[in-house]
Amino acid sequence: MSADHEHHRPSFYGGQAVVEGVMMRGARVWAVAVRRPNGDVYLERRPVRDTPERRPWLRWPLIRGVWALYDALSIGTRALTTSANQAVEDDEQLSGKEIAGGLIPALLLFIVIFIAAPNLGLAALLEGRVAELTYHVIEGLVRVVMFLGYILLISLMDDIRRVFAYHGAEHKTIAAWEHGEQLEPDRIQGYSTLHVRCGTNFLVMVMVVAILVYSVAGALVPPPEGVGILGYAAYHIGLRILLLPVVAGVAYESLRLGAADKGPLTRALMKPGLWLQRLTTREPDDDMVEVAVRAFQAVVPQEDLHGRVAALPAGIQWGPDEAPPEIYATPGGDAHSAGDDADARGDDPGEA
Repeated sequence: MSADHEHHRPSFYGGQAVVEGVMMRGARVWAVAVRRPNGDVYLERRPVRDTPERRPWLRWPLIRGVWALYDALSIGTRALTTSANQAVEDDEQLSGKEIAGGLIPALLLFIVIFIAAPNLGLAALLEGRVAELTYHVIEGLVRVVMFLGYILLISLMDDIRRVFAYHGAEHKTIAAWEHGEQLEPDRIQGYSTLHVRCGTNFLVMVMVVAILVYSVAGALVPPPEGVGILGYAAYHIGLRILLLPVVAGVAYESLRLGAADKGPLTRALMKPGLWLQRLTTREPDDDMVEVAVRAFQAVVPQEDLHGRVAALPAGIQWGPDEAPPEIYATPGGDAHSAGDDADARGDDPGEA
């Protein structure tokens, strides 16, 4: 084993459900696998940014949490847009500009629903009537209720239920790997759809930390007097947007501390995230687990996979593959090189 391989081997793997597929992330690469309309699995693999290695200040406490959030959102968005295109027929795929045109309104809608609307409503009801601490606690609880309502509402949609099932497949696959299982669907299916390292736990931590951070900030720099309802609302909306990086950084550090402590308090703090996962995961079928396995195989060093890879029925349709060939194997092939593997099948590795 090379020193470089040992240095980059992750202690844990993570992932994300996407449209008809799963994104998995390792220490050096991430991969997204998507079930194509013809039944094949589209697979592409990209390198994880090494920016923190080149800029050590990004590993400083609090700052590293902001970078981690940005990097996760960047990879997640790219994987999601890739999956949205690969899950449909070729003539239905969207261009990069069309996808970006849909993401921007979605981001603005999120800000309006979860930041602007609660504060406008509470400003009209509470302006000048409660202390700042009380306001921030109430606003935080309102946001939690709205978020839960949003999850319940979208879970009624068939497409979202399938995404939640792929979320369950992602969790089952990682859990099976961590318990030493061979990567085949019938063994993986025995594991739970819930996982303690799910990003849902981070969301819960963010909502708790947000109340604390905004309360402290509001006490230190209270809203100006006599600004009226709109000014009062604008103050609280601006405070939340401005301090969002601080909230992300503190939440990340809190999770790091919790990961090092396996005591009863930590387990209790993990419970809300596990409860929320009962809404955001569903039981997957074997075809969904197969897709999760394809993505997972692509991010594990090939010598770690030895003896733990089962034959899977679906063919692979390779997209771009930028993994180091001396470390990572090609799922569905005997060697890493996506170009060589594609040549054997007559495929172009750079196209879907």
